[in-house]
Amino acid sequence: MTRCIKYMMLFFVIFLLASCSFQNENTKEKKKLTLLFNFSADTIDPHMDRTYTSIRAGVVETLVRIGEDLKLHPWLAESWESKDGRHWTIHIRENVKFHNGKLVDGEAVMQSLQRAIDENPSVKAALKIKKMEANGQTLVIETESVFPSFPSELVHPNTAVVDVHEKAIDQKPIGTGPFKVIAFEPSVSLKVERFNDYWDGRAKLDQATFAFNEDANARFMALKSGDADIIFRPPVESMEQLQKDKHIHTEAVPSLRVHQITMNMRSPFMGDVHMRKAIDALIDRQEVVEHILNGQASRATGPFLPSFPYVPSYPKKEMGLDVAQQYLLQGGYKLKNGKWTKGGKEVRLKILTYSARPELPLIAQILQAKAKELGIEMTIQQVENIDEYLGNTTDWDIATYSNLTAPRGDSSYYLNATYMKDGALNYGHISHERLTGIIDAINKTIDEQERNELTKEALTIINNEVLHSFIVYPHIVVAYRDHVKNFIVHRSEYYMITKDLNVK
Repeated sequence: MTRCIKYMMLFFVIFLLASCSFQNENTKEKKKLTLLFNFSADTIDPHMDRTYTSIRAGVVETLVRIGEDLKLHPWLAESWESKDGRHWTIHIRENVKFHNGKLVDGEAVMQSLQRAIDENPSVKAALKIKKMEANGQTLVIETESVFPSFPSELVHPNTAVVDVHEKAIDQKPIGTGPFKVIAFEPSVSLKVERFNDYWDGRAKLDQATFAFNEDANARFMALKSGDADIIFRPPVESMEQLQKDKHIHTEAVPSLRVHQITMNMRSPFMGDVHMRKAIDALIDRQEVVEHILNGQASRATGPFLPSFPYVPSYPKKEMGLDVAQQYLLQGGYKLKNGKWTKGGKEVRLKILTYSARPELPLIAQILQAKAKELGIEMTIQQVENIDEYLGNTTDWDIATYSNLTAPRGDSSYYLNATYMKDGALNYGHISHERLTGIIDAINKTIDEQERNELTKEALTIINNEVLHSFIVYPHIVVAYRDHVKNFIVHRSEYYMITKDLNVK
């Protein structure tokens, strides 16, 4: 009887310990984080989304990724090779699972790339794929012609790998990243949770929210109140206050981005190089750096940072109202009653801008004031979705725009996207035969030094013709609370919520 009682007591103790353990496991506080971004998304289809939300939130991955060293690194592709720059063999990493448990092989990757090509004309134009063939974990791709920079195009978020057989890809893409989608509310937030079978090790966070708010002051208040753990691009005027807060860290990292003026070549005035040069001469870059961006930028001379080996030594430009006036006189414009005219028609310009980058409307206002001094009336129109507006309308003359020009270190992405006929970023409808020929040559040239020299030639044309007006290279400014750990501000701006991101 005594032995029976002892066994019962032992069983009872074990039961209590197990119950406590089970309770602790289930009541353990989950690690959660909210990142507040400045651009909203109305879709998270990685093949279509221009804000790249799915890859930034750790839901999907590409075959190739760009490192902090601005060099290409394997991701879902373990390796790739080509002997002629046209026929590519890509080896897909083994034992990678989609969020639905399916294994990723060459066939799945091929189907995903084909969907991206079919759904997005810009992807089709960028990849230039003639045919693909899958065999196990190997994918063989032939491009339309020699294309040595092809692997760098596989870094682009719009080429991310998804299971194409799943429905509602725009609401719940099934990718391979460390996090899977819980819920998506367009223009509000994307909620994700840890994918326990992630190939590169379990994420440290249990859940994360990738939220959107284009109002910089609202992002600032969310960080201060604790409603957000990380915010991108706080108001520049708030930096001093944030830096004094012992519970908040701020980082400003030189980006691969340029703030620019996009010229609409279909405009009756901006198709004229003299008008483009006049507008370019009005912009005081140093004023923008010091008074608008609070020193968190540097003056731009072209689309790329001067440190890249393919950037030429630009001649110094003369700037100011007098210089702008001379350009207009050279172009046959006449000054009458303080207003510039041509062919009897007064010059009136519409400039587009948007609030997601709060410094851009301020740049537009400075330009408007300078144009008024010159004798040109300029109206400002602020739009909600700048890419959609620029892509679908022609009733504008110039636009403030921010462009990520070298997210893969290479020049060909920006040149192809911005200056080729079908380029995703050719909002100005630029058509320059000589420039197009040079970009074609860059695309087909394998030797790196020769590519660099061709790029210098292309950039010289862009500069001389003022096909865009480049203003500043802004820093990536981020603020986050002190309990956030392992957050890295990546210069490509592609990778934000990662498996290593953590909170105390």
